[in-house]
Amino acid sequence: MTFEQLSEQTTEQNYKLICSRVKKAHDRFDTDTSLPTIIAVSKTQSSEKIEQLLDLNHRVFGENRVQEALGKWPDLIEKYPDVELHLIGPLQTNKVKDALKIFNTIQSLDREKLAKALAQEIEKTKKNINCFVQINLGQEEQKAGIEPESALDFVKNCREEYGLNIIGLMCIPPFGEAAGPYFAQLKLLAEQVEVKNLSMGMSADFETAIEMGATHVRVGTALFGTRSLPLAK
Repeated sequence: MTFEQLSEQTTEQNYKLICSRVKKAHDRFDTDTSLPTIIAVSKTQSSEKIEQLLDLNHRVFGENRVQEALGKWPDLIEKYPDVELHLIGPLQTNKVKDALKIFNTIQSLDREKLAKALAQEIEKTKKNINCFVQINLGQEEQKAGIEPESALDFVKNCREEYGLNIIGLMCIPPFGEAAGPYFAQLKLLAEQVEVKNLSMGMSADFETAIEMGATHVRVGTALFGTRSLPLAK
């Protein structure tokens, strides 16, 4: 089914289809993991459209920008207090304080300066934050993330020096390339750094990610259809 066809369906229809595809992929590949968590990527989506998913009892969402999340999620969280919100976009150190006000999990930890800023703010707020380390598997200059060969030392440093709760790895494979080999590489890297969670796979390739052991898949367009708001600048 194409994204254009998905756009013509309701959010409820899309959600049921994605849940079904996730379960079928998980069962087909007979992985050792539990059923993957669907992170509904709600960037640029209106509160009304997000609430359609919340009313279907979906509770795990991903946002790319701190300020956008602060603009629409506080009222939703007040109404649905069991929401789990993941930051999946880049995090600037000067936004860490604001990020911790709204997010439960940071998936884009990608440098020591950010690790230090997170540790300092967590110490102040005493908020329990989970972190994924973003890995730049394609070693792309324009993309954030730790180089694969530096991952082991970085994760160890985050844990031992900064006391961060590193629960997994996250990646975004290079655009236009087969995603499978990169997902397989991330799984091997996760074993080396001793984390259990793998955030990998998006609307176009989440079934491949599940085959490779994804515990979290980040799905936006396939759930919501075309974006209802322009991208923030």
